Amino acid sequence: MKIVFMSNSSFGNQAMRRLNECEDLVCVVTGVDKKRGRGKKVKANEVKEEALKLGLNIYQTMDINSEESMEYLKSLEADLFVVVAFGQLLTRKILDIPKYYSVNIHASILPELRGAAPIQRAIMQGDKESGVSIMKMEEGLDTGDVALIKKTEINDKNFEELEEDLSRIGSDLIIEFIEDLKEDKIEFQKQDDSKSSYAKKIFKEDGFIDFEKQSAEEIQRILRAMPKRYAISTTLDGTRFKITDISIDKEKTDAANGEVVSSNKELKIATLDGHINVKRLQFPGKKEMDIKSFLLGNKIEKGTILGK
Repeated sequence: MKIVFMSNSSFGNQAMRRLNECEDLVCVVTGVDKKRGRGKKVKANEVKEEALKLGLNIYQTMDINSEESMEYLKSLEADLFVVVAFGQLLTRKILDIPKYYSVNIHASILPELRGAAPIQRAIMQGDKESGVSIMKMEEGLDTGDVALIKKTEINDKNFEELEEDLSRIGSDLIIEFIEDLKEDKIEFQKQDDSKSSYAKKIFKEDGFIDFEKQSAEEIQRILRAMPKRYAISTTLDGTRFKITDISIDKEKTDAANGEVVSSNKELKIATLDGHINVKRLQFPGKKEMDIKSFLLGNKIEKGTILGK
């Protein structure tokens, strides 16, 4: 089958590789090169970098729905559009271009967690399982009929680990979908909109600890869900710092929420229902450090209230 693949996220790279091995991947559509990283140099995204390694035809656009994009996509005479974390909504004119369907590889068990950040939100809210859905695209946000779903347990995986698992599952499912399509075995099921939920985009502020409202377990889940560049954070005397590794202790305490209850060779902070024990942290302009090394050269007084 002639496939056009659209993605702006490395989450789709495993699927891109599988499609290139199994089908005729005629084009990879992705965003334009942008300034990235600390040096703010203009760089390609990870999708383009992978497509270049594979020697694939690449089309970059800021507006997939423009007349230029539409005419180019029509010229490819594709059988199928496969979309993964693309970040742009496709209009009906674009969705109807391929011979068969435009389908999306979505990292949730639809209709749950439609939207931009289903992997992180599933971890944050304590879901027991996540999964991948293969969905026929329509103009709504992740509202189309679903052909295939495969689930996996989350357990104690962090974002990167769960993303890797779901990426592999997605690559398997899209090949299964194409084989079913060739054999005329596709059966789409409508989503139950009454059971839908929305996974809004993750921002740095999602990792700021609210000691008044969050339990130790919730804080740990948020840390697992946040991208490593953000981690979780709080403030000490007005200075915001990152916490990159913790353990939790549900032992009850009379200390105030956010109060430092031990700061000798460990940093233990009271939460709504127990404590978090900070194992690694990073202050602005400094290297990430384990807590013992940090406390050798820095002092945090017992009784200090963090996050104020």
